[in-house]
Amino acid sequence: MQTLKLVAVSAGLSSPSSTRLLTDRLVQAARYRLAEQEYAVDVQVVELRDLAVDIANNFVTGFPSGRLQEAIDAVTGADGVIAVTPVFTASYSGLFKSFFDLVDPAALTGTPVLIGATGGTARHSLVLDHALRPLFAYLRALVVPTAVYAASEDWGSGGDEYTEGLPSRITRAGNEFADTVAARPSRRLDDDEVVPFEKQLADLRLD
Repeated sequence: MQTLKLVAVSAGLSSPSSTRLLTDRLVQAARYRLAEQEYAVDVQVVELRDLAVDIANNFVTGFPSGRLQEAIDAVTGADGVIAVTPVFTASYSGLFKSFFDLVDPAALTGTPVLIGATGGTARHSLVLDHALRPLFAYLRALVVPTAVYAASEDWGSGGDEYTEGLPSRITRAGNEFADTVAARPSRRLDDDEVVPFEKQLADLRLD
């Protein structure tokens, strides 16, 4: 059975937080879908609030701490990434942006990413399209079509005949993300696998 590695990045500041809750629900939906396809799933959650000081020190010193580097390596080495942020001043949080500023711009090329956000009002839902999608487009990630925004009133709501409820949106997004991860060839190489020289040259070509 093939094992896929998913890394979830949660930028919630409180404990517990609605951002972490949404992150866990998205992970659960993706894990369930992949299990249906007979994949084993290894999930790692990166809590950015635990790395806030390390991230700030990195900008000052230019060097990441050991645990910050481990978090960056986990994200860039994942088969798929789930990224969820609270909304501050109509955009992603500064902590969320600061972390992804430390990720090499080419390290997430082609990596499936599921984006999510939380906020106090539904009026901030466009943050998914005017802030988060452009960020991961710049990083050349493959952002799945359905993103999930959860306002305070969405929790515990099943929706109505005109609007999907939060559980339905989480399931749809998780399914799309899982299917994209499963369809993408793994970037990992076997220990004895050799990359042809022609392939290495092709990978070095500029767009």
